[in-house]
Amino acid sequence: MNVLKKYWIGILAALIVIASIAGYFYWSKQSSDPQYRMVKIEKGTLVANVAASGTLSPVVSVQVGSQVSGQLKEVLVDFNSLVKKGQLIARIDPETFEYRVRQAQADVDAAQAQVLTQQAIIAAQRAGLSQAEVNWQEARRDVERKEQLRDKNFISGAEVDKARAGANALAEQVKAAQAQVEVAKATALNVAAAVKQREAMLAQTRVDLARTEIRAPVNGIVIKRSVDKGQTVAASLQAPELFIIAENLSDMRVDTSIDESEIGKIKLGQKATFTVDAFPGKQFEGKVQQIRKAALTVSNVVTYMVEVNATNPDLLLLPGMTANVRIVTDIRENVLKVSNAALRFRPPPTDKEKNNEGGAKPRGSRNGGSGGAPQSAKLYTLQEGKFNAIPVTLGATDGKMTEVSAAQLQEGMEIVAGSKDSGEKRKSSSSGGGPRMF
Repeated sequence: MNVLKKYWIGILAALIVIASIAGYFYWSKQSSDPQYRMVKIEKGTLVANVAASGTLSPVVSVQVGSQVSGQLKEVLVDFNSLVKKGQLIARIDPETFEYRVRQAQADVDAAQAQVLTQQAIIAAQRAGLSQAEVNWQEARRDVERKEQLRDKNFISGAEVDKARAGANALAEQVKAAQAQVEVAKATALNVAAAVKQREAMLAQTRVDLARTEIRAPVNGIVIKRSVDKGQTVAASLQAPELFIIAENLSDMRVDTSIDESEIGKIKLGQKATFTVDAFPGKQFEGKVQQIRKAALTVSNVVTYMVEVNATNPDLLLLPGMTANVRIVTDIRENVLKVSNAALRFRPPPTDKEKNNEGGAKPRGSRNGGSGGAPQSAKLYTLQEGKFNAIPVTLGATDGKMTEVSAAQLQEGMEIVAGSKDSGEKRKSSSSGGGPRMF
């Protein structure tokens, strides 16, 4: 009985060993066969967009400076202060400018006094001219009387000559008096011009005095204050920045840089969406307002600035926030589309291709991704362990899916998107273990 029992135990153990060996070889073969991830051809709407990042700022913001130099005596607003147009927001010590106004006023008064003096001189010169003219006329009449007496032989011709010489002398005095009057008039004009000059200087000093009062140029909110009370501002070369006032924070804009390869897709009025880190999951809407034609080149990368305007009724968006923008460039309805992973997939090389690895590599179209898909590519189906290539023409892409077209494509067709093994290896390698060797 014991011998028979040992016999059956031996047979059972042998069967277990055989089964284990068979299972080992079976599962080894199964595990050695590569496993692939499959995706389906979908049909629907595809929204193509261009992604970029930018910075939020108010649509209208005004930099407030000072046109005069001096020490700030008062700063009347702070960050986030609401201001009205014309409101006093700061004051520069006006004492120096008040002295200048008083000095300029004194100069005007002195010049006006000179005008009055010159007018009196003109009046005196005119009176002298009138007296000279009267004396000359009297001398002329005396000459006429003496000529008549000479003709009647009552006086000698010498007396007539003497009277005529006196009249001529008086005529010269008239001319001299007239010249003095003209000189006085010219002097009066110079004095009047000096008065206007002094008045212009007075007006300038009053303007400078008024400029010591810094007033808000627009209605808005103070988003930046660069000065404090007691600080000295110098406006010798350019107006120093004191405040920045945003006219309306309910209207914001995103200044974003678009690569030169994408700028041709951007048009005025296109819709855009963007997110900010402060409100994850919340999407804001806007539209393209301006495409600036001036190129920006940084590290040999050429970009163009695109302005996207957005409403901000709840005042959630703040100046300076970083926005992740997507500008909608095209909308395709009822098209076939596939995951970009399927466009990037390349089947493993065959034994023949492995043997030719040292030779020239065959040329062909390169499968693209979201960063600018090519005009043509290949998709692969898997049937009985063999790959079947399908040439396709590519259309718009939204960064995850790409429009594809080919006669063989149908909605729901399964396409190879990658190897499961490679995905598991990447996952395990990224999780740690030993040191990586390169």
